[in-house]
This record gives sequence, C-alpha cells and structure tokens, in this order.
Amino acid sequence: GNSLRRILLSSLPGAAITNIQIDGVLHEFSTVKGVREDVAQIILNIKGLALKMYGEEEKTLEIDITGPATVTAGDIIVDSDVEILNKDMYICTVSEGTTFHARLTVRPGRGYVQADENKKEDMPIGVLPVDSIYTPVRRVNYQVENTRVGRRDDFDKLTMEIWTDGSIEPLDAMSLAAKIMTEHLDIFVNLTDEAKNAEIMVEK
Repeated sequence: GNSLRRILLSSLPGAAITNIQIDGVLHEFSTVKGVREDVAQIILNIKGLALKMYGEEEKTLEIDITGPATVTAGDIIVDSDVEILNKDMYICTVSEGTTFHARLTVRPGRGYVQADENKKEDMPIGVLPVDSIYTPVRRVNYQVENTRVGRRDDFDKLTMEIWTDGSIEPLDAMSLAAKIMTEHLDIFVNLTDEAKNAEIMVEK
C-alpha cells in the first residue's frame, strides 16, 4: 500500500507550468499596474492549473485580457495539444483600461521540479521560472484490513482512496502505478531463471 502510494504521488506522468512571463514585470516581487494581485500571488494562482497535454513538445500558452475583467483559467489561449481542466480557477482581477498579457510555458514531466531547475542560462529577463508539480494525483489514502476468504481468515484487504486533478481517472492512475511497480520489481525477478519460471498463486 505504501509503495503504491509513493508511486502515485511521485512517479506518474503529467503536465505543469515551468515559467511565466508577464508584460511589464521583471521579477516576482513586482506589482502590475491595474491588477489587484501582486505578481507572487498571480504565480501562486497559476500554479494551481490542472492541465492535460496530448503531445510531448513544450507549449506556450497566453493570456490577453483588457479590463475590467476577472481572469480565470478559461481565459488562457491554448491549442489542440493542451486542455485546461479547471477553467473556473481564479487568476487575477484586472481594472478598467488595463491590459493583462502573460505567456505561460507548459511541458510534460514527472514528479516535482524546483524553480531553479526550470531556469535556463539564456532565459530572457522577465521570464520567471516556477516550481512544477507534474503529478496528476493530489492525494492518496490506503488502509489494510484483515479479511476472510472461505474458511481462511489470514488474508489482507487493501483499500485505496485516490484523488486526481481530472487529467487521469483514479482507476487508471492505480493501474499505471501498479505497472510501474511491477516493472521495477521485474529487475529482481529476472536475476535467476528459477525465480523467473516459478509459478505463483496457482489454484490447485
């Protein structure tokens, strides 16, 4: 149970924002004239995006809004390779006469990547690297209980509860995690022919 939980939370593929560029902004401690939130809060909000990518290539998404407006994830301009799953997620509020223009870089990946790792040497001033949380699984609980099968009561029952961001179904996430764990364990199974050819859990 714990091994599956760790794989679910760290090893499944997903998509995340890697850097953000906002017109007129040089660093994350700036403010944007005519926008209620400061840049740090805008970045924090954008990091909550739930994304699904249908390709392996890095993509640039855009927001281009003139106020008065409440900007949500549904205002992000995407192509056919990217889907925004939580379109009602709040990003910022733009006042009348203000134009808010931002570019977001998104790519597929696994696990968690710190902002420093998303920073490139040739990155222009004003492009702000952010932490990337790729895992589509938000939370996992598991419970192991004693259970009876026929006359035997020495079996264990594993119950898993899985919450995702919507880019993958919990059952699919569970199957993929089990596949990842099996493939890693196969390395040890294949160390000897005897173990490789042994029959396990055969009904007699």
